[in-house]
Amino acid sequence: MGLNLNARHRISPIALLLAVLAILVSGCGKAGPGTDPSPAATASGAPAATAATLGYPALATKNTTRVAGADATADAAAAALAVFPSTSAASRPAAVTLVDAADWHAAIAASVLVAPPVGAPVLLTAGTSLPASSADALKRLAPSGSAALGRAQVVRVGATPTPPGLRSTAVAGADPAALAAAIDRVATGAALEPSASVIVLGDDAPAYAMPAAAWAAKSGDPILFTGRDALPAATKAALRRHGKPAIFVLGPESAVSASVARDLRAYGTVSRISGATPQAAAVAFARYADGDFGWGITDPGHGLVFADPTQPAAAAAAAPLASSGSYGPLLLTADDGSLPDTVAQFLLDIQPGYDADPVRGVYNHAWLVGDVQAITEDAQSRIDALLEISPVNDQSP
Repeated sequence: MGLNLNARHRISPIALLLAVLAILVSGCGKAGPGTDPSPAATASGAPAATAATLGYPALATKNTTRVAGADATADAAAAALAVFPSTSAASRPAAVTLVDAADWHAAIAASVLVAPPVGAPVLLTAGTSLPASSADALKRLAPSGSAALGRAQVVRVGATPTPPGLRSTAVAGADPAALAAAIDRVATGAALEPSASVIVLGDDAPAYAMPAAAWAAKSGDPILFTGRDALPAATKAALRRHGKPAIFVLGPESAVSASVARDLRAYGTVSRISGATPQAAAVAFARYADGDFGWGITDPGHGLVFADPTQPAAAAAAAPLASSGSYGPLLLTADDGSLPDTVAQFLLDIQPGYDADPVRGVYNHAWLVGDVQAITEDAQSRIDALLEISPVNDQSP
């Protein structure tokens, strides 16, 4: 079946999810320059499928797969259905989390609920309204009810709608720090014990905060917020509940000051993971390991997820992709959707190789979250090439 991906013909998220790789959504990649809008007819008179109408290479390459939503809301719906196809009871999630797409703090903090035992992918709302893509995904997901949450099917974070016919529980907070602390209480209650590690983020540094969502979804380590120069009371109380945890600050002093880092030492051990840019900091986090904390990726054979740093809610949308299948960290493109050199170097460092038979090798794979406006086709092509398994003893002249 030919799928017209021209911007004039938007296709609903679920139709595309069912038609191609279970991950496509409305508004996915636009046809490139020089595309013939009227493909040649076959002998039967039907239009012939072309690369443009099928969506390649923007949809997928041999080492990359794109969740090609026009915004984070569509991306979240597609990612949830990619991870939970919901074609049977066994492939449905126990619960779904609803978060306002405009509230990046809540979206990133809620990513911890993707982790076991809750296992709730994030769907995004438009305030108290449920967009069509999220409503359609929620209907298909048909969450069964989480035993860890008293059989609740929906976790409503902040001012989000109450879906009719589904059991829901609400999480509220007066500000980002209080709401993140409330989400932490839910996650801790579900796990029956506080985590030994906690992530602290600056509340005015969304791009630096984004990679935390993937780790929280994988590990169950909660996310808390602080002001740059003042540690909120809600965050202090949450840290006390964890009983001297290992605290990991993500981001430079421009996001979380040295004085706040010193204040955090009253509540546990403190380590900072950072870089000169959000992209470099995301790479540093991907490489980082301290005991059970951190991805520790210094070798090939991993999943990776890429997102646009100008869309912080996309980090929550991508969280299920980072914490299932080929697990892996969230990396960031440049603001213009291109691939930064610091990220390209990291991919080169972990590029797979083989001696005699690539079938016996290990492989890297990347999910790209967003359409070609968010992550360019050129960036996708470069990522694909850098992930390709290559001979390590190339004897060619």
